[in-house]
Amino acid sequence: MVGIGLGPPGNPHIIVRYMSIADERQLVFAGIVGTFWNVVMATGAVMLGRVGRVWFPEAALLPGGDTESLYPVMAQQHLHPVLFGIVVSSVFSALMSTADSQLLVAASSVVRDVYQRVLHAGREVSERTLVRLSRLVVALLVIAALIMGAVAQELVFWLVLFAWAGLGASLGPTMILALYWKRTTRAGVFAGLAVGALTTVVWYLTPALKSRLYELIPAFALSLLATVVVSWVTRPLEGVEELMEGMGGGE
Repeated sequence: MVGIGLGPPGNPHIIVRYMSIADERQLVFAGIVGTFWNVVMATGAVMLGRVGRVWFPEAALLPGGDTESLYPVMAQQHLHPVLFGIVVSSVFSALMSTADSQLLVAASSVVRDVYQRVLHAGREVSERTLVRLSRLVVALLVIAALIMGAVAQELVFWLVLFAWAGLGASLGPTMILALYWKRTTRAGVFAGLAVGALTTVVWYLTPALKSRLYELIPAFALSLLATVVVSWVTRPLEGVEELMEGMGGGE
């Protein structure tokens, strides 16, 4: 339960919210508000799960034996229809909030990072073309997601959990170190990305390891270690100290 908290620093659809803040003075306030509501949400989720285990001792008592249906089922049984409607709306609002963030980040990665910076490097691309291409990519991603959701529902759920661990373990440590440790190098970042992703996959596919510990925890630790070690033995980029000082960076 604690290890799941290592995921947010490496998940782009979360980090982009902080990156898009216009006034940097609001970052601290945003961090406090985000942390507070994450604690409230996690506490409610854990308590709901514990109450649900008492109310439904066996998963077979839930519709289709699906433990993910516990929240709406208990709300339907114990709340007024109006309150139940609010609960259902909250579920869909959370889904849509996450989905639109991930779609925008994915489209931006394809259009800005691949199309503009790689395929058309050194050439000017109009903003109108980029917007149209972004809309096309979003539409294609939505269609692909709907097909995958219809064909392989259970696979999608486990892919989400797996991706949360992979992104958190590979991007999380490298991003934190790059922001707060001026000795971080390009080679160190690539090493952390590779070690975090590889550890996540190996740990997840090894039953003896997966049954003992959530793969995000060891993968995050090893990625952090790899980034530090490789950064120490490689040459840092020039001008990093000045850049970090200008940003109010770390040691």
